Amino acid sequence: MTETAAADILADVHRGVGRILLNRPKALNALTTDMVVAIDRVLAGWEHTPLSAVVLASTSTKAFCAGGDIRTIREHSLAGDAEASERFFASEYRLNARIAEYPVPVVSLIDGVCMGGGLGLSIHGAFRVVTERAVLAMPETAIGFFPDIGASYFLPRLPGAIGMYLGLTGHRLDAADALYTGLATHFVPSGGLDAVGEALADSPGDPVDLVLNRLSGPSPVAASKLAEARADVDRAFGAPSLGEIEKRLRHLDTPWAAAASAALESASPQSLEITHALLARGRQQTLRECLDTELALARTTIRTPDFVEGVRAALVDRDRTPRWQRASLGEGPLPS
Repeated sequence: MTETAAADILADVHRGVGRILLNRPKALNALTTDMVVAIDRVLAGWEHTPLSAVVLASTSTKAFCAGGDIRTIREHSLAGDAEASERFFASEYRLNARIAEYPVPVVSLIDGVCMGGGLGLSIHGAFRVVTERAVLAMPETAIGFFPDIGASYFLPRLPGAIGMYLGLTGHRLDAADALYTGLATHFVPSGGLDAVGEALADSPGDPVDLVLNRLSGPSPVAASKLAEARADVDRAFGAPSLGEIEKRLRHLDTPWAAAASAALESASPQSLEITHALLARGRQQTLRECLDTELALARTTIRTPDFVEGVRAALVDRDRTPRWQRASLGEGPLPS
């Protein structure tokens, strides 16, 4: 395989199938600017190559991709290097758009953690294959940020109020939940993932969906806990305001509602307000419009005390006790 970005990305074409492997296992494949640019260049270079599909995967069994390298973004913010941070987000969002518009099917093999930027790599492609080890989430409100990478486009388009629930709380989905919501399209046991690329190469004229179906194991979707809570999710998170969401969760008085309330209470109030407004707006926008809005918001949000503090508490000191600038909702203005 061709090595790029200091071997953090491995890429080649094998029998008509493009293969890109994320290869930064010690960092759970957290994306750097160099990695994002490298993937984008590889895909751009293949656009006129006769491929039947592109497979995105990981060399790690622990993670597909844990997201962007947010600790580095925080360091840029502390150093006042806004240009470096903006370069990362602009490059990442450009890659998200390329994947969404790619001329051949992009197949992501999600084995292990897939959060934030990992969903940006996978969700915009045509096929998202999960294994029994898959864990998907958009946990940005817990670090003083907001669901980006086009989340303001895809979350509002999930069934009912599921997208608002996932965006505000950062709830983690297992394979069954991912299939139930549509964030995943197929289930293949982890032991069968290596066969996906070969199967696609062996069947260049067959629809990718059929090839993946032949490899699929019994779907775990019937075990989805999110499906069990769906009525409560829609009732609470379909409310028109954050205050009303919190009120409805209190009235539900169930273990699920208590967990959702706790997630909201621990998140940055600023991030919750940004996220709620962003997702409400995103339903009416195209993907590129959503990415443009998110880039403008990212420029301001990474400069706020809540972002610096949230990343400190979650990823630097790991004390999990962020001290948000505001203690509750509605106490101050949003970033302009």
